[in-house]
Amino acid sequence: MSLPFPAPTDHRATHADTLLSYLDYFRSVIVDKVHGLPDEELRASRLVSGWTPLGLIKHLTYVELRWMVWGFAGERVEHPWADSRNGQWFVSEDERPVDLIDDLHRQAARTRTIVRDHRLTDRGQPGPRWPDTEPATLERVLLHLIQEYARHAGHLDVVRELIDGRIGE
Repeated sequence: MSLPFPAPTDHRATHADTLLSYLDYFRSVIVDKVHGLPDEELRASRLVSGWTPLGLIKHLTYVELRWMVWGFAGERVEHPWADSRNGQWFVSEDERPVDLIDDLHRQAARTRTIVRDHRLTDRGQPGPRWPDTEPATLERVLLHLIQEYARHAGHLDVVRELIDGRIGE
């Protein structure tokens, strides 16, 4: 079951906590949407584009890694684009759903640590993520991640409905 939606009247100690609560919520919706699907549905695509629910999980983990760790924190990431091959999201047959979801949760914890160690107005570290421009602020990175998760939660909502008719959050 996903986390409760962070209602506008829910009090958070800081603006960063508010943004994290939305990110946590949409991440939990993604995980809830794949929960209970058989392996063949997790690895199959229902769409012309060819992406799969497991591919989406892996993609979001790497999106968060690229924006928070590689981009904002400026840490070295060996393979920042390991979620894709030949322009498509990629999950190998030996990657297990439970491991990919655990990876997503580990990345979420890493994101929380980075956010708690910085101000929202702090800019990311110069590096390969920002080759031709000034790095984004932490607030802009978090807003980008929230929209990425929300958009993909909607995509997964449609796919889940196509699979078994399940609708809603």
